[in-house]
Amino acid sequence: MGEMIQFKRPDGKTCPGYLASPKAGSSAPGFVVIQEWWGLNDQIKKTADRLTEAGYRALVPDFYRGKVTTAADEANHLMTNLNFPDATGQDIRGAAQYLKESSKKVAVGGFCMGGALTILAAVRVPEMDAGACFYGIPPLDAADLKKIKIPLICHFANKDDWCTPAKVNDLEAALKQSKSEFEIYRYEAHHAFMNEARPEVYDPACAQTAWERTLKFLNTALT
Repeated sequence: MGEMIQFKRPDGKTCPGYLASPKAGSSAPGFVVIQEWWGLNDQIKKTADRLTEAGYRALVPDFYRGKVTTAADEANHLMTNLNFPDATGQDIRGAAQYLKESSKKVAVGGFCMGGALTILAAVRVPEMDAGACFYGIPPLDAADLKKIKIPLICHFANKDDWCTPAKVNDLEAALKQSKSEFEIYRYEAHHAFMNEARPEVYDPACAQTAWERTLKFLNTALT
């Protein structure tokens, strides 16, 4: 359904990405999909394709420039070496600018590492109109969350030892200091419960509920 493209970053360099377009074409609302720490793999491409079926133009920036892994230690290595300010201010912002050339509104959303980057982007990417965060939280001192003005929808798992319920509460308290109209949902599930490629944590019922809530949110936020 989609194709690999190259798009320009604000600094003039290029970033590869996977672009999937709906029947409505280039005028449809845009969605920048942010990968988990595994890289631009088939599962995240399928997530972009699902958004396209729902009527959105989906673009997945390839932060790792072609590297993909299934091993947690290598994924951790790739994520640790990722320059988060560059990924946010250049790759994500460039993707949003690319979609905004023809889409009136653009959301940014991601999973795990991508969820944390979504929150950072809400502070640092002025082209972003809405955000969808799935079980990812940046260090709360990494960005001034009070500056967020756009609507956010955030999904977290109660059985998550990274984005623990306590950290989710801290994020909620920080977002309450902002002008964002945000929604936070908590699920009796494990981290990465949306990832159908990981049967050990995938929760079909929670995933379906989170997906439906997100589409409803996008329908309001991007129209």
